[in-house]
Parts: sequence; C-alpha cells; structure tokens
Amino acid sequence: MTRAGHTALDAELKHLKSEERPAVIRAIAEAREHGDLSENAEYHAAREKQSFIEGRIKELEGLLSLAEVIDPARLSGAIKFGATVTLVDEDTDEEKTYQIVGEAEADIESGLLNIKSPLARALIGKEEGDSVEVRTPGGERSYEVLSIRYV
Repeated sequence: MTRAGHTALDAELKHLKSEERPAVIRAIAEAREHGDLSENAEYHAAREKQSFIEGRIKELEGLLSLAEVIDPARLSGAIKFGATVTLVDEDTDEEKTYQIVGEAEADIESGLLNIKSPLARALIGKEEGDSVEVRTPGGERSYEVLSIRYV
C-alpha cells in the first residue's frame, strides 16, 4: 500500500477508537437506562453500530499490521504499483489519470485504481506510448499510455 493509503487507514482507525467507540458505548448506556431492552429500538441500533465499529476496527488493525508500505517516489520505469498513469481512451479521446494502489485504498472516483482491476493488470509493465486493450464489464476498451509518474 502507498504511504498516503496507510496514513488514511491509520487515521480512520484512530478516529474509530477515540471518537466512535466511546460515543456508541455512551449511546448503549443511555438506551439501557430507558428500561426494557427487548423493545428498545435505540439500544438495538446502538448495539448494531457497535458491532459494525468493532468489525471495522479489527479489519483495519489486520490490514495495517500486514501492510507493506511502498514509496512510489523511489520507483521509475514501466508501469508498476504506485504509478500515476495518464491514459487516453482511443475511442472517445477522453483523458483519465489513475494511481495504481492496493485493494484497501482503492477508490475509482478519486482516481485510485485497484491493482487487481482489469485495467491495472493490463497496464502493468507498459511504457509511455504503448496501447492497451482491456476487457471490462462494459466491453473491450483501448487506451494509450500518455504519461507515467511516480510521485
């Protein structure tokens, strides 16, 4: 995972532990004070939220403990993990820029492309000027690699 992805996940983990977890514990305590728990919707909602928070905390702790942080600025050459790639769709002439990142930090709307996606797999090893054919759920797409940066 990239340094930025690691930092973002670590910040989310700290937020969950320091703010969300104590808030949901207070909400459960308040709901218990209202009496009968079997028909207490506030209590059940708070317990459900607590379950989600605890699950996410465990997931983040696992991801962060196993993460290998790679600094893309130290890389160069053909496309590999961490590369920021500018592509042009050969059919529509639309330019797009993506950074190839790990699964945990991927967010296509933010331009963070999952390394396991069909597009990222097709791009690995390509150079500037290369043409790439990608089979996507929407059909075959052709892209040309305009630039490769390691930031």
